[in-house]
Amino acid sequence: MTHLYRAAALACAAWLLAPHAARAGFADPLDTPALASPLASRALVNGLALAGTRVVAAGQRGHVLYSDDQGGSWRQAAVPLSVDLAAVRFSGPREGWAVGHDGAILHSADGGATWERQFDGRRDPQAGDKPLLDVWFDAAGHGLAVGAFGLALRSEDGGRSWRHAEDLLDNPNGLHLNAIRAVGPDLYIVGEQGLVLKRAAGAARFTALPTPYQGSFFGLAGDARRLLVFGLRGTALLSTDGGASWTRAETGTQTALAAGEVLDDGSLLLVSQSGQLLRSADGARFSP
Repeated sequence: MTHLYRAAALACAAWLLAPHAARAGFADPLDTPALASPLASRALVNGLALAGTRVVAAGQRGHVLYSDDQGGSWRQAAVPLSVDLAAVRFSGPREGWAVGHDGAILHSADGGATWERQFDGRRDPQAGDKPLLDVWFDAAGHGLAVGAFGLALRSEDGGRSWRHAEDLLDNPNGLHLNAIRAVGPDLYIVGEQGLVLKRAAGAARFTALPTPYQGSFFGLAGDARRLLVFGLRGTALLSTDGGASWTRAETGTQTALAAGEVLDDGSLLLVSQSGQLLRSADGARFSP
């Protein structure tokens, strides 16, 4: 019996000490620069953007890569943290932002070659460890970053300072905000449970638009004539009146749609999570 008590005591001591030992050896990815590695170009990529003619990719473990030959070769950027990055956007050939886990926001002033931290969740308990999933900036330095559980941050000075913007969004249930993009003169956010938010040109608030779908939207694309939102189970909805009404696009797939873009010829391109490319001239019918 004595041996049993001794074993139990040792087990309890080990259990109590284990977290302290783990913390002693823990390197916070917010304080750990992204590891320079020849394998970085093979890491998971979550976001792509154009900085002028340069292609910039951001993804796993804080890796940011850039290419000046349309993806023929890649160089790794200097990044001061190693959390997973979810999205990268540029407002011009030099000014760009990347966002990711733990509320991280990064800024580049040299086309994505080097990055500096502008914000992370440790600075704000309300943001905490929530991931930011997308970011948008205009050429004047006005920006918004959106993410999980309705997290929304805004900046009026190019990201040098950030403050909460949840009160400007019609999202009372704190639904995940998956993507933000300007389409024509208006700004849109899409999220889970069929959420589509619109800030009309000149307005201060985002208002919710009714949609005929209650699943998650992962992205949007469009131009002055069309707005396309897309997401789970191959679902894509097309609007030609700024989101006042919707028609379901024929995508021909049940796979989630992860990305979309308007091409130079005016056609719309969708990319599924299985890597399938779908193209449409009018946004109503897509084909491989």
